[in-house]
Amino acid sequence: MSDEMVAAYRHDAHKINGQPHDYAPETFAGVPVNQTVPHGADGDASALSRPRGQPEQTVENHETLYRLSLIKGESRYDPQEFTRNDVESAVRGLLTEDDPETMHRAWLESDVVSAFNESVYYPYTSLKYHTLLVAALLDNYRAGHEFADLRLVVDNDEIVPHRTVYVGEEFALRIDGDARGRPSARLGSRPWRSWASAWNRLEAHPLETAHDKYDMVLDANLRRIGAWSTALQYIEDFREVFDE
Repeated sequence: MSDEMVAAYRHDAHKINGQPHDYAPETFAGVPVNQTVPHGADGDASALSRPRGQPEQTVENHETLYRLSLIKGESRYDPQEFTRNDVESAVRGLLTEDDPETMHRAWLESDVVSAFNESVYYPYTSLKYHTLLVAALLDNYRAGHEFADLRLVVDNDEIVPHRTVYVGEEFALRIDGDARGRPSARLGSRPWRSWASAWNRLEAHPLETAHDKYDMVLDANLRRIGAWSTALQYIEDFREVFDE
C-alpha cells in the first residue's frame, strides 16, 4: 500500500500555490496530488497544530501562503531565494518522486517547503512539518497503532522511514508506537496542540541545557509552543540562525 504513503506527501500540493483544496487540480506534472489521506491522518495532524472549528485570522495583514518565522517575526518569502522557477523545480522534484521512502527523506531535507505555512490563518505553522506529521501518523495507523499508543521519541541521528519528523546534526525526533528503548513521551489520548506538554514530559532531553546558552533558549521556548508543526520548524530555524 505504498500508494497511500505517496499520497500523504502529495496531499497538500495546492497550498504551495495558494489554491483552495476544493478548486485545486487533481494532478501536477502528470502525477495525482491533493488526494484524501486515509485513516484520518490529515485531520489528526491538523489538530496537532491548529484549533478545530472555523479558522480565524490570527495575524493582521498577513494573508499569504508564506510562513512567518517565530525567530525573526518576518515572512520566509525571499524573492531572491524563492523565484517561481526555483520553487516549481524543487516542488516538482518532491512531488513527482514515486518511492515513498525517498519522498520522506526529501521532505526532511527540503528548505523550500519550509517557507510555506499549513494555513494562511495560522502563519507560524509549517507545511513541511505538517506533511511529515501526516505521514508519520498514517504509517503508524496502517501498522495498527491508535493515536493514544503514540509517543514522541528522541533518536540520535537515525532516520526511521515515514516516522522521523525532524532530523538534525545532534538528534532526530519521530512519532512511533514503539520507542525502541529511546527517551520518549506519550502524545496523549487525542490529537491537540500538545507539543509543549510532550516535550516537557520527555524522559531525557536531547539539548545541553546545563552548559549551552543557545540550547537553554531553545529549550525554554519549546516548552511554550503548543503547535507541533510550529515547534518542529522552530528547531530547524533556530539551528539555521544560531549554528552558523
